Amino acid sequence: MQQPIPEPDFYRPVSHSRTTLTELMIPSYANFGGKIHGGILLSLMDKVAYTCAAKHAGNYCVTVTVDGVHFLQPVEVGELVSLMASVNYVGRTSLVIGIKVIAENVKSGYVKHTNTSYFTMVAKAEDNKPTKVPGLLLETPEDVRRFMEAIQRKEIKTRSEQELTKMKTNLELRQNISALLGQRCSLGFEL
Repeated sequence: MQQPIPEPDFYRPVSHSRTTLTELMIPSYANFGGKIHGGILLSLMDKVAYTCAAKHAGNYCVTVTVDGVHFLQPVEVGELVSLMASVNYVGRTSLVIGIKVIAENVKSGYVKHTNTSYFTMVAKAEDNKPTKVPGLLLETPEDVRRFMEAIQRKEIKTRSEQELTKMKTNLELRQNISALLGQRCSLGFEL
């Protein structure tokens, strides 16, 4: 029988676990186009999300989902990339970590926002089972806004996933083949 997850007996403020990671972008991080590889940036985002979540939870945390990874601007070799993470939302065992990524050219002083992402993390106990996380003390109106946005993103994501499942389950190829008209595809078989 599975043990119930104990209720947290305290709340931690957003400021307790707010984390910034800054790293110099070196030539070995560059892709074939000469820009910093997206995988390097994702790895750094995962690292700062883990650090922020683990500080809040007081436990080991694992990444469950990553939402909103849109690379808005390229990152160049020689720039300083700063990843700013904070806990935006907590559930029973999960935390949503908001991450803002900026890149700074130290010579010119130019700073650009490269992306914002949301990592959902789950806290794990010593037995590797999900464990309850402390509540979140919202300290500012910005913290409240982020918490409320996370609730809305969660609801939208759930509805979207339900619609996609319904669409995949009910999709009849022969009846919907007209949806391919005007698209850049061609059938290589008979329907």
